[in-house]
Amino acid sequence: MVSMNVKTESLKEAYRAYLQSREIQHEPLNLYKPVNYIMNLGGKHIRAVFLLLAHSLYQSDFSDSAMTSAYAVEMFHNFSLVHDDIMDNADTRRGKPSVHKKYDINSGILSGDVMLILVFEELLKINDSAKRSKVLSLFTQTAKEVCEGQQYDIDFETRDKVSISDYLEMIKLKTAVLLACALKIGAILGGASDRDAQKLYDFGLNIGISFQLQDDLLDTYGEQARVGKIIGGDIQQRKKTILYLKAISNLNEHAEEFKVLYNSDLILEEKLPKVKAMMDKGRVKEEINEMKDSYLNKAIKSLSEIRDGNKESILELEKLANYIITRLQ
Repeated sequence: MVSMNVKTESLKEAYRAYLQSREIQHEPLNLYKPVNYIMNLGGKHIRAVFLLLAHSLYQSDFSDSAMTSAYAVEMFHNFSLVHDDIMDNADTRRGKPSVHKKYDINSGILSGDVMLILVFEELLKINDSAKRSKVLSLFTQTAKEVCEGQQYDIDFETRDKVSISDYLEMIKLKTAVLLACALKIGAILGGASDRDAQKLYDFGLNIGISFQLQDDLLDTYGEQARVGKIIGGDIQQRKKTILYLKAISNLNEHAEEFKVLYNSDLILEEKLPKVKAMMDKGRVKEEINEMKDSYLNKAIKSLSEIRDGNKESILELEKLANYIITRLQ
């Protein structure tokens, strides 16, 4: 397994120190207490680290604007989790009670709303007006796309037919665009050319898709102790993941049999091995692994086409990409 390098770890520690130094206002207490709770609930801070790494391609020291923007992107990510957990009726987040479970649904909705507003408050602190304009335009488009991805995800629950291309578009919008946005913001603030900034965006987009495909695989084929969540959760919830869609595509005359099994009320202990057996018959794991690696390779190719960036930081980005995709293999 690939490990993270010293520079990545130092940026992560710098971001954590910054996070701890930030104090969101306390009044009204019932509005801001849930915000402080979710922001300090842990997590890998991958988007913040990617933003700071992209910035380090062009600047030896990260600017105040870069750190503030990393914080803003992480806040938006956490805002989306607060509202997602309400929509999914999820009881936990990162091993702790989700915001609406610890407080209540009204607090989750309103605290999530104010987090989104705080994101723009943070981005408006960018000193350079031209860079601020570019970042705000990019972020606004990204925020809209994340909402579109979430809606597609909800729609898929009741749609009879979802294609593999539909699913890939959904995870691009719901997951990948925010990672891509973080990288491009870092590049913009670092002074990258428009071409390099776009290459970093493309890198993030493909890493985000590869990451979600890996996450789908781990939900069915991972080890619970290593993954940190119940294996087969997607199957139990009858989610139309990429594995489900690929199985339907590959099983031919057995596709209907698979659908009946997947959507049955069998308990997970009985259902999971039967679903996996049919997926294995359709070579689902192998093909999704190939698809995941294809997106990872596209991402690395975009990195190789960057013209002006610091070579050490480019290598660091490549290692971090490999780490998050292969971390549990």
